[in-house]
Amino acid sequence: MADERNDASKRLQRYLAGLSEKVAEIDVAAARARVADGAILLDIREPAELGGGTAAPALLISRGMLELEIGNLVPDRQSDLILMCAGGDRSRISAASLGELGYSSVSSLVGGFAAWRDTGGEIRQISADTGQESERYLRHFAMPEVGRIGQEKLAAAHVVLVGAGGLGSPAALYLAAAGIGHLTLVDADRVERSNLQRQILHSDHLVGHLKIESAAQRLHALNPDIRISTINQRLDADNAEAVIEAADVVVDGSDNFPTRYVLNAACQALGKPLVYGAVLRFQGQVALFEPGQGACYRCLFPEPPLPRDAPSCAEAGVLGVMPGVIGCLQATEVLKRILGIGECLQSRLLHFDALSMRFRTTRLIRDPECPDCGPRTSV
Repeated sequence: MADERNDASKRLQRYLAGLSEKVAEIDVAAARARVADGAILLDIREPAELGGGTAAPALLISRGMLELEIGNLVPDRQSDLILMCAGGDRSRISAASLGELGYSSVSSLVGGFAAWRDTGGEIRQISADTGQESERYLRHFAMPEVGRIGQEKLAAAHVVLVGAGGLGSPAALYLAAAGIGHLTLVDADRVERSNLQRQILHSDHLVGHLKIESAAQRLHALNPDIRISTINQRLDADNAEAVIEAADVVVDGSDNFPTRYVLNAACQALGKPLVYGAVLRFQGQVALFEPGQGACYRCLFPEPPLPRDAPSCAEAGVLGVMPGVIGCLQATEVLKRILGIGECLQSRLLHFDALSMRFRTTRLIRDPECPDCGPRTSV
């Protein structure tokens, strides 16, 4: 019996050695660089192995379900995939298996999760109470467009939300409730009583407190399993790129043109999708600006309008529910963009008029002379 076990072990080692010649293997540094360029990191360990968390950008798909579920998780067989197990052996076997299924760019992470952790890679904790997690997202799991795999995409995503006011309130609440794994809130204002007619993140007893503190408290109460980061700064040309550089999607919840222009320029420079929203009185608008794919915010507004043509909400007022409608639409675009489902508002401006209760959509054309998005090919 011992001889048979030794023989089986030797055959396994020969098999793994043979895979090393067929399967691309990369170290943690190369994996991080590839992920930053759009590669998909898949943690294929089983649920019982996840007590120490997973790599922050990783999607979870157990080895036992890999071949059955990979087509739903990653339908594009040309995608750049990196597989991570505990130490590197199962990921080599799995990479070869996915190659046989037609995936043309699959690599195995040398050393697996242990190497990622030991070299200081960012770790995302997995809820120990899987029953509670399943209950929280039960309605998402029931949808074939989301399911458990889609929920993992949301859990792995990082969304930066600029502004914790009227638009930021509903957007942040619904993104937190949906299970976005990391929300970063950027705002330098304090809660005022005049905010409370529309800024539903905040409460009367927190008047005078920083909005980011009030918002973080409310979002943690709603979903304690997600990560909330706060930046008590006004976004400007000096800090914009540093603020959004780690984001998967950026939400514009600001209320002034200088911030919008700065944010648009930073998103275009770093290739970050930007979900724009604005409200005034009974009207609002939403758009998605995807760098390299059509129009950007400056294409829509090459120059700021004159103050008489675009008064602020403080001057002209806003119906309290309007930021709720538009902020929810922004959150919807974020979720669709992360999940890769539906038709996003790319290069389209959605306009809502509450008095007539009508929506209309305008197609946006990229300006070839735009200083932000430059001479790119439009789709």
